[in-house]
Amino acid sequence: MIKLRDFTENDLEALLKQANNPNVARYLTERFPSPYTKADAKQWISTGCKDGITKVIEYQNNFAGSVGATPLKGEHRFSASVGYWIAEDYWGKGIASKALNIFTDEMFLSTEIVRLHAKVYSPNTASMKVLEKSGYLKEAILRQYVFKNDEFYDGYIYAKIKPSQ
Repeated sequence: MIKLRDFTENDLEALLKQANNPNVARYLTERFPSPYTKADAKQWISTGCKDGITKVIEYQNNFAGSVGATPLKGEHRFSASVGYWIAEDYWGKGIASKALNIFTDEMFLSTEIVRLHAKVYSPNTASMKVLEKSGYLKEAILRQYVFKNDEFYDGYIYAKIKPSQ
C-alpha cells in the first residue's frame, strides 16, 4: 500500500501538482517554495533530492508526498534531521506515520545514524501526531522559534533514538 522510492524525472508533473498547494507549504521551511513552480520541481528532481536521503512516498501507486533526512556533520555525524510532507489529497489516512516508520527503520538499518530529529511549528498539531505515532518523543519547545505567515511560531523538537542492538 505504501512504498518509498527514489525520485525520477517521471515524478515531475505529480510533484508540481501536489507541492504547489499553499496548504501543504504552510508549515514547511521556506526551502520548500510556495508557489511551487515547474522550475522548482525540475531543480528538486535533478539535484535537490540528492542532498541527503530523500524518497517519494507512494500510496496505492500514486505520488503522495516525500520523506527525507539530512545527515549532520562533525560531532553530530550520527544524527540527522528528518522531514516529510503529504499531498492534501492524502491527509488523514495515516500515510505520513506509516511512511515515517518505514523510513526511520530503513535509516537505522542502513546507515550509522543513531538519532533522528524533527522540528515542527506550533500550529502543526497533525505533524506532531505523526511523529508521536511513529515513536518520536518531544524533547523541547523553542519559544518564538520562527517567523512565518506573518507570525511567530514556537518550535517543537521531536527525536527518535536507534534501539540498542
